[in-house]
Amino acid sequence: MQVVATGTLIFLIIGGAGVAVMALALLGTELLHLGHLDVDGPVSVEAVAGFLGAFGFGAAIVNELLGGRTPGMVAAAVAGGAVAAVPAAWLASRLGRAARDMPTDPTPTRDHLVGALGLVVTPVPATGYGEVRVRVAGQPVKLNARADHPIPVGAQIFVVQALSETSVHVETY
Repeated sequence: MQVVATGTLIFLIIGGAGVAVMALALLGTELLHLGHLDVDGPVSVEAVAGFLGAFGFGAAIVNELLGGRTPGMVAAAVAGGAVAAVPAAWLASRLGRAARDMPTDPTPTRDHLVGALGLVVTPVPATGYGEVRVRVAGQPVKLNARADHPIPVGAQIFVVQALSETSVHVETY
């Protein structure tokens, strides 16, 4: 059984810390937030995590390959870890920025319900509410529905007014 060098163990712990920081960054925490509070600042959490992870694991690999038992070999392992860490930090920073700045569609609101076509899933009585299923932004949504006259199950409907975020006024289509 081979014993792991102390330097390798320390480098593996540093790499593990980088993985832990990246996991926290993916969960949206503001750990190690450097710079102005409203922006990432000069160093993003993703860059720190990428640097730590690549440095620790890269240095551990180099240390084991060299058999890092002397200070010179450990220094070479540190240099090898740094060579791996700089591009990894740059790439993590770029990918994090690309994910944050990705354009997305606006969140649908009740105004997006007006004009939607759908089907009655629970009969809509003349007084009271039934249920309809419509598509909003490509997603099926089930809503409470009122109408001026009774509408049976399976009838196609058209939303004429959004009474709230979960209820609409409909007419047959």
